[in-house]
Amino acid sequence: MNTNNKKTCVIVGAGVSGIAAAIRMQNKGYAVTVYEANSFPGGKLSSESLNGYRFDLGPSVFTMPEYVDELITMSGKNPRDYFNYTQLDPVYKYFFEDGSTLDSYYGKEQFAKKLSEKTNDTEKDILKHLENTEVIYNLTAEVFLQNSLHKLKNFFTKAVLKGILNFGKIGAFDTMNGANKKAFKDNRLVQIFNRYATYNGSSPYLSPATLNVIAHVEIMKGAYYPVGGMYSITTSLVKLAKDIGVKFIFSTKVESILIENNKAVGIAVNNNNLLYDVVISNMDIYNCYKKLMPNIKRPTKTLDQPKSSSGIIFYWGIKNEFKQLALHNILFSKNYEEEFDTIFSKKTIYHDPTIYVNITSKHTPEDAPAGCENWFAFINVPNNSGQNWDKYIVESRKNMIKKINSLLNTDIEPLIESELVFDPRTIESRTSSAFGAVYGNSSNNKFAAFLRHPNFSKQISNLYFCGGSVHPGPSIPLCLLSAKITTNLIK
Repeated sequence: MNTNNKKTCVIVGAGVSGIAAAIRMQNKGYAVTVYEANSFPGGKLSSESLNGYRFDLGPSVFTMPEYVDELITMSGKNPRDYFNYTQLDPVYKYFFEDGSTLDSYYGKEQFAKKLSEKTNDTEKDILKHLENTEVIYNLTAEVFLQNSLHKLKNFFTKAVLKGILNFGKIGAFDTMNGANKKAFKDNRLVQIFNRYATYNGSSPYLSPATLNVIAHVEIMKGAYYPVGGMYSITTSLVKLAKDIGVKFIFSTKVESILIENNKAVGIAVNNNNLLYDVVISNMDIYNCYKKLMPNIKRPTKTLDQPKSSSGIIFYWGIKNEFKQLALHNILFSKNYEEEFDTIFSKKTIYHDPTIYVNITSKHTPEDAPAGCENWFAFINVPNNSGQNWDKYIVESRKNMIKKINSLLNTDIEPLIESELVFDPRTIESRTSSAFGAVYGNSSNNKFAAFLRHPNFSKQISNLYFCGGSVHPGPSIPLCLLSAKITTNLIK
């Protein structure tokens, strides 16, 4: 397919990484078409409305907004004409079983000062740990986040050499929990820093201490709330893409990727073969091979790695008696380690409710009726392997409400006016995420960064991949970087 003598590119899937890849390819001079099976863009970063409430689905934390701005700037537009955001400070309020609360603040000095006043750890010790996370970030960001790990030439750089010479400093041979237990006397701080493993669906008791880098990004680079809600990230990028000429086709399922002589030549849609010069898949990599390329040899060592956790999510419209809760509230469980073991053994049995409940209250007034809030209440659960999810939804809802009532000294159940429920089955069917695993493969392996699928096919020319299930991994900024890495590979 050729349009006005331009080379053509097709993107399979309009997740945030697919949209970003489309913008970048259009700016490279390609005529770009995006096919999306759903009637809406965004993949996991989407939205639903019910009874006067609008709920942001998917990620509830936004960091590194500069990667959204970069897409707008490179397209010759003013970022503030498309996308705006405000910084959160504090970012979280943590509730603990002993009745205490701790706030997480922006900036290492303020974070260390405020937390030392309410914990058993000194400002110096907290600062030292944050500085260690900064070292990890500085040693790994360019190596892991900005480049493909699957091109030999990328290993012959100063950044890689520096990383190799300082490998012992990135925490690869300790677990997150191990490093955090060494850093803090107060178990509440250990829990706070261990929680960052859940950002990519892993266990702090298994994953390497390298993942403490996530804390650096959020605490020292800041967390933000997009004006209009999280879904405005998706809508802003779709508007930008359309403004520069990208074509979107929704409610249209791609049936297969066309391959001839070990070269991707297009896609099949509605029993029609459509030819393109470049094919980029934003589909979950496991299902991309399974559904779109069933006759291609699978990279089994990559695809069959253990998958990340999933979630049971309650989206509640709440009559407001809380006078606007802080944007993010985390309610911790007592049996923290036991419940991580439960998740990754796939038992899904909740005696004490959940590792944490993430309550995101209304921040955009028009997202809820006057005097009301919308809540995002998330429970980490195993990915789908045939569990009785209907049973677990009932149990989890009961346990979650019990926990919230206990820690907030209230009764929220009569305040719930509207409710949407997602579970691993919903996530799997809605986003084509294999087994409903929210984050693709888990990062429990110390070499997980090297084990994600590359952003290109080693077998098939002109075939590329982007999104949270391939390098460099899940989260909004990493998905945007995945699109950058992928399109930089295309000459």
